[in-house]
Amino acid sequence: MVGIPQWTDQTTNSKFVHDIRGVGIRASADEKGIVKREEVEHCIRQVTEGEKSAEIKKNAIKWRKLAKEAMDEGGSSDKNFDEFADKLI
Repeated sequence: MVGIPQWTDQTTNSKFVHDIRGVGIRASADEKGIVKREEVEHCIRQVTEGEKSAEIKKNAIKWRKLAKEAMDEGGSSDKNFDEFADKLI
């Protein structure tokens, strides 16, 4: 994922993608705050074939596995949803 945050929660989301979860990078804006097409191309290449691409892929696979476990029957998201539904009934 290439983060190009512009306002509100996008900066926080980009921080999580790049710094915390390690599943992407953040594009840099120029002095006017504009992200140029060359920067976007550079970022896409870094994510898909650059030095960090193997680590990004490994992290993405790890987070996908954890998400699937949480959503499976008996997983944390499954349990939380059931608890929420029970409170509504």
